Amino acid sequence: MSRQAAAPSASPEVVTLGETMVLLMAEQSGPLREATSFRRLVGGAESNVAAGLCRLGHAAGWISRVGNDDFGRVILHRLRGEGVDLAHAVVDAEAPTGVMIRERRELGAIEVLYYRRGSAASRLGAADVPERYVAGAQHLYLTGITPALSASCRQASFHAAEVARGAGVPVVFDPNMRRKLWSDGEARPVMRDLAAQSDVVLPGVAEAELITGEPDPLLAAQALLALGPRLVVLKLGEQGALAVGAGGEVVQVPAAPLQRVVDPVGAGDAFAAGFLAATLDGEALAEALDLAARCAAHVMSAHGDMENLPYRHELEATRSDPRDVRR
Repeated sequence: MSRQAAAPSASPEVVTLGETMVLLMAEQSGPLREATSFRRLVGGAESNVAAGLCRLGHAAGWISRVGNDDFGRVILHRLRGEGVDLAHAVVDAEAPTGVMIRERRELGAIEVLYYRRGSAASRLGAADVPERYVAGAQHLYLTGITPALSASCRQASFHAAEVARGAGVPVVFDPNMRRKLWSDGEARPVMRDLAAQSDVVLPGVAEAELITGEPDPLLAAQALLALGPRLVVLKLGEQGALAVGAGGEVVQVPAAPLQRVVDPVGAGDAFAAGFLAATLDGEALAEALDLAARCAAHVMSAHGDMENLPYRHELEATRSDPRDVRR
């Protein structure tokens, strides 16, 4: 048996769908095998973007499934507290909420363990996509994580994109490659098809190369544009971001100043939230990229991803001297 987490509501500005899990983050720095205590958080790319938009003053909704368990209730409670619309989040009594366990490191790659096989979110399907809800939004945000979870999740992603396109709702797609879910060969054709159905694509450099085979960022962006979107925004890490439009427009902005990267996880989600917020505000492309870069820097300045998503007033700190102290 499944049930809706809340009563139906009007469509928010941005609708997204995908998996959110309980995140157990190690309290000690170092390899996961040495961790003895963990902090319980909530994590998921799409819900991070939804929460980030809410903190920036916009309305966002999240479509998904969680288990009828305490971890599922933790997720719903947290997202509801962030202001995310949960009218189409389903509580699934027949499958558990997924869990991920992440180590804390100051040097080297961060290891993440996932316990998500057979999770409630992996049972998301096309029937869970409310067509009127998607069609009434101003943007649909998708990632490459959802179609990697299961065949039904893939169907849900493509169905949502089809509904949005049919209603004239722009589709924003972040490839968000997860190699623990699928191989490059499995991901490439699916991501190409999703990019072809999108209006805006937000890849990292490696993801753009994966999809197009082009190692050069500008050539990769142009190859992505040839698939059909009107805008490609490449996240260049320390080099900032590069946007290339179908009309030949090229805009590049530097990364926001950051003394030290404390935790890179969640930066891409914050970037997407900032970019969407600025777009909804009617900002020019350069200003949208700048806001996105500052949101990403804010998240990277501390541990955790959703916890450090910025509010509007906090973004001013990224414009000032990082040594300033507010007393």
